[in-house]
Amino acid sequence: MVYIDCMDLKLKDLRYLVAVADQRHFGRAAAQCYVSQPTLSAQLKKLEESLGVQLIERAPNNVSLTEAGEQIVARARRILEATDEVVTLARTQRDPLGGRLRVALLPTIGPYLLPHVAPAVRKALPRLELRLYEYQTGTILEKLHNGELDVGILALPVDLNGLEARELYREPFTLAVPERHPLAARDSVKVADLKGETLLLLEEGHCLRDQALEVCSRVATRDQADFRATSLETLRQMVATGAGVTLLPEFAGRGAYRNARGVVLRPFARPEPVRHVGAIWRRTTARGAAIDALCNVISEHAR
Repeated sequence: MVYIDCMDLKLKDLRYLVAVADQRHFGRAAAQCYVSQPTLSAQLKKLEESLGVQLIERAPNNVSLTEAGEQIVARARRILEATDEVVTLARTQRDPLGGRLRVALLPTIGPYLLPHVAPAVRKALPRLELRLYEYQTGTILEKLHNGELDVGILALPVDLNGLEARELYREPFTLAVPERHPLAARDSVKVADLKGETLLLLEEGHCLRDQALEVCSRVATRDQADFRATSLETLRQMVATGAGVTLLPEFAGRGAYRNARGVVLRPFARPEPVRHVGAIWRRTTARGAAIDALCNVISEHAR
């Protein structure tokens, strides 16, 4: 009978490997893990020697994983996620509404929602330490599945695939037009009023782009094909120049953004087009109580 010694597989080595897989660069991976590049590189070399298989292909200005490396990274992610869940579960048993909570929001939600709800969150959940990030939908889903986030705030519906979802609020769209545009004189507008207008949109990958196209699909608008904005503020500035009109979520027209120079916001007549904003998280999360409490605060104050 042949016996194989059980290797002492260190979690930190798996974290180093996953960091290299994510960054495709030893320097950036080392910075992510808060170690020096020589330390990270040496530890991964030892890991390869212990396993008896090459995990990383090293070439000048290029770092990639071998086939074995890709397969091991996939399993390492699950191991690290489970380990983090164990630690988190122990902490939350002591204080379910305390500790760190990693929250990602869409760029079209975060800057506009947070000023309205952040004070209420701090008051209602003073022991909860929010780590806030901005990602697009695809990245939020990926990082949730990988255990890098606890909860995402985005537009629903999305493909859950093992995730849980909860609608937080419904946000009407408003129409942004140049201040001298004929529709600026209206108290409210209808979707049919957009017929023949030049519609300015966000670039591919933003779900708000798809939502705007869906709202306007019933009328013949003109898409400004040679222009794609990276943010709502870029869209707002292009509207101010007279390049076209756009749809903005209601929160993006409140507070400091209400009186943007050269732009007039008009609500849609009922039934107004809306987007559904919700929270998503892993079904296996140990932060259920904190996520539920955060959702309650956001839902109450966003409405």
